[in-house]
Amino acid sequence: MFARAALVVLLVSGLHVSSALAQEASKLLPADLAMERVIDHYLDTPHRDLLRGGYTCRLREPDAGDRWLLTVKGLGNAEGAVHRMPPEDVHFHEVGSTDAIIDVVGTCAALELLGIDEVRASPIAQGLTMVRSEHGPIPSPAPAVVALLAAAGAPTYGLDVPYELTTPTGAALLAALSSGWGPLPAMTITSVGYGAGSRDLAHRPNLTQVVIGEATDVAAAGAHAGQPVLLLEANVDDATGEVLAHTIAALLAVGAHDAWVTPIVMKKGRPAHSVHALCDATAAGTVADVLSRETGTLGIRGSRMERWPQARLEMVVRVDGEPVRVKIGAGGRVKVEHDDALAAAHALGLPLRDVLRRAETEGAAVGERGASGGSE
Repeated sequence: MFARAALVVLLVSGLHVSSALAQEASKLLPADLAMERVIDHYLDTPHRDLLRGGYTCRLREPDAGDRWLLTVKGLGNAEGAVHRMPPEDVHFHEVGSTDAIIDVVGTCAALELLGIDEVRASPIAQGLTMVRSEHGPIPSPAPAVVALLAAAGAPTYGLDVPYELTTPTGAALLAALSSGWGPLPAMTITSVGYGAGSRDLAHRPNLTQVVIGEATDVAAAGAHAGQPVLLLEANVDDATGEVLAHTIAALLAVGAHDAWVTPIVMKKGRPAHSVHALCDATAAGTVADVLSRETGTLGIRGSRMERWPQARLEMVVRVDGEPVRVKIGAGGRVKVEHDDALAAAHALGLPLRDVLRRAETEGAAVGERGASGGSE
């Protein structure tokens, strides 16, 4: 396991992970795909308070450390929301066990070792069951999973499968590391891997597919086939501006790539609005339901089209220690995530424009270092 050997040093209450691990690999062939399942046997320890230093993690690569901290902070915020307490007072349970720590740190270290700049994920499946916890049986998806996916705006859907399909650890990794959701983005594939679980599921393989590639920049609209999407629209003449603003936010929260409103004039000269949502075909049902429910429209129309998203780098910069996400596009243009900047401004007691300026400056500096091949 290269991530543990090359990058990760875990100090867990005196537990030396490297000496406690014994690996057993078995060949599996679900869905005619050859893969390996690696089973780790190790000593486990009681749950810890991760945000108060119950665990110490050292990573040789600073980006991997940032990803680790972002994941753990997301877990803390989600558990805090569920238990109605500040994140720093959260006492982790199942997600604080040693195997979860290895999963998180190993994933972050593997991303760094493989040189992964951006992570994209498909919509996340949920099973139909009850799961065990230290608080007793709870429904799946677990409350922490729901909170994590909601905070990340991750699209999710249920399957009639009587097992937990998304754990809090998996949800935390996806919420913290994924910059987008939907079908496979435009890329030139360089490698692919499959990881299999130990449980056999009826009618579907129990596996995760990871595809690595170089992003392709489709600048000329007619040169290459674009990403297929659906445009859903509805005309409304009885919605207030506040309702329309909430509708846009709700559409984006369930996985729409974009959502917007345009003013129109309907029959008999009535002023009205057209609400638009651009989404993947897999999310069309959910997006249409939200559009109908929030606007009260009696009908929705749709059309198929293509889009050509430009390559961009998404990362987290720090403003006086507060995380702020930025997007760096072609040519070095920096776009700061408004909600993050607003939260940082409130936390630091600074004007929003100062936080925006500093985050943009930091993002531009990182983009210039990347373009010149430099490193921190």
